[in-house]
Order: sequence, then structure tokens, then C-alpha cells
Amino acid sequence: MFDNKKPAAEEFPLDKLASRRRFLRDSAVAAAVAGTLAACKKAEGAASVAVAATLEHGMPNAAPTAPPSPREKADAMDKMHEAVMKAFPAKSEGKGNQLLVPRIDDGVKVFELTASEIQWETAPGQRVAAMAYNGQVPGPQIRVREGDRVRIVLRNQLSESTAIHFHGLETPNDVDGVPFVTQPPVKPGETHAYEFTVPNAGSHMYHSHHNSTKQVGLGLLGAFIVEPKKPRRIERVDRDYLFILNDGVHGYTFNGKSFPATEPLIAKVGEKIRIRYMNEGMMIHPMHLHGMHMTVIDKDGWPQPAPWKCDTLNVAPGERWDVIVECDRPGTWAFHCHILPHAESDHGMFGMVTALVVQKA
Repeated sequence: MFDNKKPAAEEFPLDKLASRRRFLRDSAVAAAVAGTLAACKKAEGAASVAVAATLEHGMPNAAPTAPPSPREKADAMDKMHEAVMKAFPAKSEGKGNQLLVPRIDDGVKVFELTASEIQWETAPGQRVAAMAYNGQVPGPQIRVREGDRVRIVLRNQLSESTAIHFHGLETPNDVDGVPFVTQPPVKPGETHAYEFTVPNAGSHMYHSHHNSTKQVGLGLLGAFIVEPKKPRRIERVDRDYLFILNDGVHGYTFNGKSFPATEPLIAKVGEKIRIRYMNEGMMIHPMHLHGMHMTVIDKDGWPQPAPWKCDTLNVAPGERWDVIVECDRPGTWAFHCHILPHAESDHGMFGMVTALVVQKA
């Protein structure tokens, strides 16, 4: 009796049979590989857990590492504080507030200011983008006498427009320096001159008044000191110091520098010094001197009705205060903003900190 079915070889041709065998073989290999990978991942996970446990608790069967004692923590913090203090005054590149000597043009004192974009070092190793007059932050100090005829020539080398406002000076309206109010903006590559007879004496400022949050914060600011024709007796001092306070993107700075790169004030026992505070920032800064009081003589360039004493003086944005200090106590005296987060952290002092060093005569 014959079976009508085809032989097995014909039912499964050799090529199809080989393909089926390859499929089964490859499937087995894939399963083995997958199992191996899964086992590896499981082992890696276990190893990671073991490493983490070791880092946290030490080697297996080893005694756990004791946490640092309060004394050890204190020693570590004190070491950081001491290192910062020993670095003061630290050297840094660049110095602002340099006296600008004018040229005389037919009796007019001509001061030239070039606004440009630079890199500025606020403290050792801390470089920031800045906008500067004549390559310095703060810009150069302009010092004139009441009644002088002056011309301020601004050259704009920035990538945006700018202008100069003479803060505190009672100038004619056309040189007030506010774009679209008293003048057009000074565009990149342009030059603009401001000329006027210097009016009121006192401690004043000059700064950008165009996109000013950015431009003043980045350094377009400076001191404009007007000496009176008839100085008062109380103004006769041995040394004259200036603090321009700022708190923009450069951090908390005195004259463009942060501690420990700030400069100390130096005097000798028996000397009388004048300190001029100018706040170009956006925050209040109560300035505090250790060891000696300050006698306040001027507010915004105007004499006080009667001098008064304090050891902490609140300086608000835009304000200028002038004080006298009788240096009668030798030593190094801390001098800082008393909003403490502007002056000190767990890593030590920073920002708005300096010192008054009174040397023995």
C-alpha cells in the first residue's frame, strides 16, 4: 500500500531545513546572550550598591568611620577664614578711580572718556565681563573746582548706544545726559561732548543713563568731585578717600574690587581723614567702621546743618555721604557693609570688606 504523502526530504527542502536550523541556533544564542547581559546588569547593580555602601559605611566588616567632631569642623572652617584674611590685600589686575588729568583748551578743562567692553578682575582669578571708561572700573576720577569750565568728551566703543549723566551736578538741561529727554543716544562709533560751567561743590558721580541697569552694573560709573572755592575748616584733612559701592553682576564691590582684593585705608595716629561714600548699586549698604566713630559732614554734596556722629551709616542707591574720621587709635580696624551676607560667609570674608590701618606716628 502506497502512502500518497511526499517524502520528508521533499516536504522540507534542504535550504528551508538549513534556514530553520539557523533560526533555532540563533534564537538559542540570543537567549544565552540576553541571559548573560541580564546577569551582568544584575551583578553591576549589586556592585554599585556595594560600592555605595562602602563609601557610606566603610569596608564590609570594618568599623564605620566616625563623623568629624565639632572641633574638627571648627578647625576646617577657621582655616578657610584665616587663609582669606592672610591674603588681604590681594593683588589683582587693573585699578579704577585713577585721577584723570585734563588738557586745557582755551581755558576749558577737557576730559576724554572712552566707553568700551573689557574683562575686569574683581578678585584674584575672578574675571568678569565689564563696560568701562578708559579701561578701568570705576571710571577715572574727575576732580575740578567750583566755577571751572569743563568739557567731557565721550567716545562710544561699545556694541550699543550710551550717554553720560552727571549725578548730583545741577547742570543746564541740554547736558543732563538722558537719551530721548535731553539728547539723542550716542551710538556705537560716535563721539559726543558735554560742556558746562561747574555749579555746586561736593561729592558727585557720573554714569551711563542708557540701558543703565546693565551699563552701570557692568562698570560705566565714576566719581565727579567738585572742590569748593572756600573750603570749610572741617574739610581740611590729611587724606581723602573714596568708596564707590556697587552690587551688580560683578558682586559686592568697593571701587570695582571684592575682598581680599579691596585696598585698605592707611593713616597715622593723629591724622584726620575724609571718606566719601557713593552708592552706584541697587541695594542699601550700611557702612560700619570698627573702633572709631564717623562725623557726618555732607549729604549728596550739601553740608549738613550740624555735623553728627555715628559708627554705621546707611548709604542708599544714588546717595553720597561724606564723613570725617579722627584716627586716634592705632591698629587694623575692620571696615565693611553691615548687611552681613554682603561681607562674610562660612568660607570667610568677601565682597564689601576692607580695613582702616592706623599706624603709630
